[in-house]
Amino acid sequence: MPDLFDHALQERMKNEAPLAARMRPRTLEEYIGQEHIIGAGKLLRRAIEADRLFSSIILWGPPGTGKTTLAQVIANRTQSHFVTISAILAGKADLRIVIDEALERRRLHNARTILFVDEVHRWNKAQQDALLPHVENGTFTLIGATTENPYFEVIKALISRSRVFQLRNLNHAETGLLLDRALADKERGYGNKRVSLDLDARLHFIEISSGDARNALNALELAVESTQPNDDGVTQITLDVAQESIQRRAVLYDKDGDAHYDTISAFIKSVRGSDPDAALYWLAKMIYAGEDPKFIIRRLIILASEDIGLADPMGLVVASSAMQAFEFIGLPEGIYPIVEATLYLATAPKSNTAGAYFTAMQKIEEEGQVSVPRHLADSNRDAQTLGHGKDYKYPHEFAGHFTPQQYLPKRLLGTYFYNPSQEGYETQVNARLEMWREAQRKALGITEVTNIPNLSEEQIIEMKRKIR
Repeated sequence: MPDLFDHALQERMKNEAPLAARMRPRTLEEYIGQEHIIGAGKLLRRAIEADRLFSSIILWGPPGTGKTTLAQVIANRTQSHFVTISAILAGKADLRIVIDEALERRRLHNARTILFVDEVHRWNKAQQDALLPHVENGTFTLIGATTENPYFEVIKALISRSRVFQLRNLNHAETGLLLDRALADKERGYGNKRVSLDLDARLHFIEISSGDARNALNALELAVESTQPNDDGVTQITLDVAQESIQRRAVLYDKDGDAHYDTISAFIKSVRGSDPDAALYWLAKMIYAGEDPKFIIRRLIILASEDIGLADPMGLVVASSAMQAFEFIGLPEGIYPIVEATLYLATAPKSNTAGAYFTAMQKIEEEGQVSVPRHLADSNRDAQTLGHGKDYKYPHEFAGHFTPQQYLPKRLLGTYFYNPSQEGYETQVNARLEMWREAQRKALGITEVTNIPNLSEEQIIEMKRKIR
């Protein structure tokens, strides 16, 4: 009798489980996303399909990307005994029991054991060390799941004995497929209900869930379960219902449309225009709407060179450090280095003199191929026969580590592509450079000077297209 009651309880719990749990994929065919690791022909997929998962693996990715689900798919597929423990709840004593049972299973039945440790990064070094000998001798095959970077949070010895697979957030199409499948599934989803999900409500769920499958399904479930059917018996999920269910208002923002390009343009122009308040506003809009933070940081790195440059060389350092810090932290706290970089760049002195490169590039187009002056040529190969490198003066042998000599082709002497601004650090650059240029003009007898101004924005855009 207890077995019957236990069975009834399990069935009731399964039916009453949240939608995200009910819709959890049971096979590789049902699994959505992560094509880069379990797509057709990929190593991990082949190993799962052949039930040949001999090497331990660590699944690393944000919440809701399918780490636990993938482990359960493996459990459903394998002939090995599958054991699951949570690093949050289990300690060394629990692990000892698992190890003893795995050893007994191997000794009596020659049966393999796969141990899935959820949140493996939660275990301290001593607990992770306890896994090592048993992973190494094949007592069990380990599948570890972690939301943290395993190269920092998992001991090196365990990493070296495992394959690390990084899972990514679902894209829009994959999240949409997940929602559609939940609405259509008659066994585990809402296929037996008449549910109509408005297009803008569907898009809102997709945007705000930010690639987290669990968030998307939880929001859909709350919307359906809290909405009364209309007179026709249809549960209508409108944008208002979607916003209320996920507690976020919709923002006009299509990652492939005008709103995406217009907003990033407004953000960059606000930083370039030294308006930190506007920059913060547009940054907040993008993050709120689910924009990829890495895309924003990449644009800040470009701006640090293009619009600030040597007026404040630390701008590029700050922007690049923000990228590295975000990679290490992730959202939500990872927004802080992005904000810091935004504020630093918005309040930094500005200079677009790095665009001098494109004026030099345009000159190359006009002049065609120009030979390198003989004294600047590589002396390692043709010094004896052709005199390459002859008469070159090594600047470090002179006072101030500078000596005036010819560096441009002769017909371009006196042509200046780079004209330092009078902003920030570049004022110091300007003073040094003018002293060096004056010495060079005297030494080489340069009487005519040509300062070539930077190209216009339209001209630079055209030159960039040629680089691509």
